[in-house]
Amino acid sequence: MEDIKSHWEAIYAAKQPHEMSWWQEIPKTSLEIIHKLHLSKSSRIIDIGGGDSTFAGFLLQDGFTDITVLDIAAKAIERGKHRLGPAAKKIHWIVNDVLDFHPPSGYDLWHDRAMFHFLTSEEQIAAYRDVVRDSLNDNGHIIIGTFSLHGPKRCSGLPTQQYDAEDLQLILGNEYNEIQSFTTDHITPAGLTQNFQFCCFQKIRVHP
Repeated sequence: MEDIKSHWEAIYAAKQPHEMSWWQEIPKTSLEIIHKLHLSKSSRIIDIGGGDSTFAGFLLQDGFTDITVLDIAAKAIERGKHRLGPAAKKIHWIVNDVLDFHPPSGYDLWHDRAMFHFLTSEEQIAAYRDVVRDSLNDNGHIIIGTFSLHGPKRCSGLPTQQYDAEDLQLILGNEYNEIQSFTTDHITPAGLTQNFQFCCFQKIRVHP
C-alpha cells in the first residue's frame, strides 16, 4: 500500500485542514453518537484515519483517558499533534495502514469517519472487517461514517465506495447488532454537499 501512503502524505503536505473536503471544526455527529452510548471515561477508543482530525481533542475535553489515533500518513499525525500541543502526549499515535494493524489489546470503541469508503476492492473490505473483528472487544461498539448511496464516487483524487446501513451490516456480519443508523449531509469547506451514512453497531459477546 506504499502508493496509497505516498498519496496521502503528499495531500497533507500540500493542503491545509480547511482545504480538505472532510474537514470539520467540530465532529458533531460522531460526538452525539458517543454521548448516547454512555461509555466509561476509561473506555479504550481508537480513531481510524483521524491524524489531522479534531475528534481526539474533543474526546480529551469530554474526559476520555485512553485514546488512540491511527493514520497511514505521518504528516497527518504530525499536524494533529501540533494542533493539540502538550495535550498530544495524552494520546497514543500510530502511523500505520489500518489493513496491516495488529493491536496489542482490544478496544471498546472503533471510530471511522471518512476512511472506510476509500477501500474499494473486496479484498480490502474483507481485510478491514477482519481487523475490526480482531481489534474490538466483545460488547464493544463501532461507529462508521462513510459515503451513502448518494455520496460522491471520488474524493481526494481517489475512487470511493458508497453504502447504506444494510450494506454495512452485511459486511460486518451477524456478530454485530445495529444500534443506530442515519444519513446526514456534510458541507465541505468549499461549500459542496457530501451525503454520509452513519452507523453504530455493537459487537455481540461471543464467549460466555
